[in-house]
Amino acid sequence: MWAAIRGSWSLFVGMILLMVSNGLLTTLLTLRADGLGFSDSAIGLVQSGYPVGALLGCLIAPGLIMRVGHVRIFAALASIASAAALMHLVTTDPWSWGAMRLLAGFCFSGLYIVAESWLNSSADNDNRGSLLSIYFVVQTGGVALGQLLLNVSNPDGILLFVVVSILISFSLVPMLVSEDATPHYEVPERVAFIDLFRLSPMGLTGSFLNGISQTTLYVALALYGSALGMSKGAIGGLIGSMTLGGMLFQFPLGKLSDMMDRRWLIAGIPAVSIPVCIVLASLDNPTDNLYLVYLMVALLGGLTLPVYSICMAHMNDHLNRSQVVAASGTLVLILAAGMTLGPTLGGFAIDHFGPTGIFHLLSLTAGLTVMTALFRLWSSPAITENRGNAVAVSANLTPEAATLYPRSSEKPAGGDRS
Repeated sequence: MWAAIRGSWSLFVGMILLMVSNGLLTTLLTLRADGLGFSDSAIGLVQSGYPVGALLGCLIAPGLIMRVGHVRIFAALASIASAAALMHLVTTDPWSWGAMRLLAGFCFSGLYIVAESWLNSSADNDNRGSLLSIYFVVQTGGVALGQLLLNVSNPDGILLFVVVSILISFSLVPMLVSEDATPHYEVPERVAFIDLFRLSPMGLTGSFLNGISQTTLYVALALYGSALGMSKGAIGGLIGSMTLGGMLFQFPLGKLSDMMDRRWLIAGIPAVSIPVCIVLASLDNPTDNLYLVYLMVALLGGLTLPVYSICMAHMNDHLNRSQVVAASGTLVLILAAGMTLGPTLGGFAIDHFGPTGIFHLLSLTAGLTVMTALFRLWSSPAITENRGNAVAVSANLTPEAATLYPRSSEKPAGGDRS
């Protein structure tokens, strides 16, 4: 494994620069838009452009890579993403900002596809799960580090946008100077939605609802802090705490899911998050109890972000080995579809129900997940043989990362077994 990591140093260095810049830009745009007087609903719509662009990137970028190669596409997409970040300094209307977020989503998903397909070429059956876990830590840690940069300057200025642009541009350097041979790229085969839903309705439904919850946290949590009058650094700490909580909970919850029917965890984790949301919504003076808020938000992130990994593992429990890559690609697209709704719904909830509206929305999605999982537990027997292992994965992963996911054991495809 260490040889594979050393051989992929350029990928990991470039990826952490991309994730720091992407994490910083997401929160920075929310704060800057709030300062410009955008309504919370408008900010949500603007931020929804990113997952829409990411969805398009997952569909279009693979074909571009096949035509012109990994390095050229990486350079082109990084250049466009760098310019798109600076364009927010030129315009001040939601429509152009939404267009830039869509463009950024397309570029970043394409960059992730390049990175993940490159990483796949360094992996073998003995280290796939480990490499995917390290890649997840790099992604999540990069997003958390990006929040710390909010303390460098005021979001109302230009410095942080320039920092984002510089980081994206610098991410090009390791990839361009690497001596590693570029891998051959093959577009993963897709699995029809209806076929996958027949195999694993819980996996798809849970991922869709979790996509809503994840982007609600990443976007609306900044609106929550801004509405309470928190400083920019405190808001960055809020997002960072949530992200780190998700990273810390991923591995133990994934391991626990390997020991039991995963549907109990898919039901239980969101069920525990509901009282956490209630506590956060009922705090009288959150700014006077900032460390308590950080702790509760970290707990909320830990009870939200890992659910997607468990849903993916649950889906893989029901698939033949030959179906894993294609099905995981479809699951990524389902997650992205849910993520397009999170910013809009989160902004709408805060607009109409005040700062605590975000926690009412998260309680709703958690409740829907619990009810769905309990219904599946009641209506379908558990899988007791040939279970795979749950490995931590990030919502930023693309279908190409599915080939790094530990394969399910070979078993016959069947009907509704989830």
